[in-house]
Order: sequence, then C-alpha cells, then structure tokens
Amino acid sequence: MIDYHLHLWPHEESSVWFRLDQIAAYCDEAARHGVNELALTEHTSRFVDVVSAVGPFWLKYGHEPTSPVLEQYLNWHARNSLEQYVNLAQLAKDEGLPIKIGLEVDYYRDQMDIVSPILAQYPFDVLIGSVHWLGSWQFDDYEVPTHFHEWTVRDVDQCWADYTIAIEELAASNSVDVLAHPDLIKVAGFQASDRAEFWELMASAAARADLSVECSSAGWKKPVAEQYPSEGFLDRLIAQGVTFTTASDAHSLERVGERVGDLADLLEARGVTQLASFTNRQRQLVAMRSS
Repeated sequence: MIDYHLHLWPHEESSVWFRLDQIAAYCDEAARHGVNELALTEHTSRFVDVVSAVGPFWLKYGHEPTSPVLEQYLNWHARNSLEQYVNLAQLAKDEGLPIKIGLEVDYYRDQMDIVSPILAQYPFDVLIGSVHWLGSWQFDDYEVPTHFHEWTVRDVDQCWADYTIAIEELAASNSVDVLAHPDLIKVAGFQASDRAEFWELMASAAARADLSVECSSAGWKKPVAEQYPSEGFLDRLIAQGVTFTTASDAHSLERVGERVGDLADLLEARGVTQLASFTNRQRQLVAMRSS
C-alpha cells in the first residue's frame, strides 16, 4: 500500500518545522498499517518561495469578508524555504526511508504558469494538486466562523460549480500528477442538488489530463463523514480509466496510514487492484497490496 499525502508540522519544542526524526516516525507508523511507500506533500502555501512569486492575490477580492482572513492565514503559514524542505526529503530517501519527494500544489487562479517553473527546479517524485479556496474564501476551513458563514449565504450549487471549474483549470494546467481529495467542496456537508453533473465534469478533466486521483480516508474525519471521492464519483473516475493513489492526508503521526485497508477494500470492490506510484514524476502501476 501507499500513502501519498503526508504533511510535516513543527515540533512543539522547536521553531524548526521539518525534521528527519519526524519523517522516520511517519515511516514506522505507516509500516504498522502495511504502507510501504509514502509521499511527503506539504502545501506550496507554506513556502515563501511560492507565496512571494504569486503575490497577494487575495487583494483582488478585497470586497470579500474572507480576504483579510485568508491573508492572515497565508502570512502565518508561509515561513519556510522550499529548498530546505526538498533537501530534507532527499536526506530521508538517502537514509533509506521509503519516501517520495512530493508537494501539494495549491491552485492559484490564472497563476499556475508562475508556480510551475518554480517547482521544475526541484527533483520532485510526485506533485498533487488541490483547490482550497475560491477567490479568498477558504471553503474547507469550516471551523473559522468567517469562512463557515459563507456556506450559509452562498448558493451551494454555485459553490460546487465554481469548485468544478477550478478543478478543471488545475487539471488542464499540466502542473500536477495527481488530484488530491477531488470532491473537497463537500467537506462541510453541503451537497449540490445534482452532484452527478459535477462528478462527470471533474472525472472528465482528470482523464483528459491523464492525472491520477487520490482516494483518501481524510473525509471520514470531516463533517461530511465520507471518503474522497464519493462512491458515485469513484465509479465515474473508474469508467474514465483514471488511476488512483491512496492517502490519509495525515497532519499528525497518529493519522498516518489511517484506514488504508478500507480504501483498498473500496477500490478492490470495483475491480481496481493497482495503484499509481511515482518516481521523478513518472507513473507506474504497482500492486495495491503487498504479497
């Protein structure tokens, strides 16, 4: 099994965000769940290199009440060097840990052509793409009152439509290899009246761009209480010939490899027996379960 979505967080006793012992602990925990290949995929929004190049895009949406909230969030998170992160991931590989050097590439509307050349400078094994904000609205940060309030005043079907357009544009940008938690828009439990329409559009976008799609256990921990993607969406992706990675979207040690067996069962029930593995951004299919 593989877990292609792991974040690194700072140790409480240190201002240093990234440490080799943290990665080693992740690998040990993953092994307990039968996971033998992990991708470190910290957000691009945590690195000053990317955020500085993209610039304060939230100012375009200064009329939105979420704009200053997103600005505060990004300013707090963007404090690390992409070079240092990649060097640590490479060190983990050199130490023999089963690590893939990856990144979760945040979607910046009309600016992916700025992000991609920055990432091309580094020896990434896999880049996973995600949409976490629409305009300046961080729709999945439902615990922040300003962001959650938007769910109560916006048209939910339009939210799904806007998210789907962002996913289509991200897929078409050729900047990533995998779509992470592809139906994240459902995270707070607000469902479109006709999800199937949006599922079909997103599945077609992934297939056209020849992207793999993440099957993630993280949604089971969210208000929606459902894995990503939904089963109906999963069926459409399979019908389009899309390949899959599995992921826990772990932000802490105890979540690494979480419910990976349930994800495998979900895929195997639909005839999927192989997962997409990446090296130097080249995909190969490997057996889902080790013999």
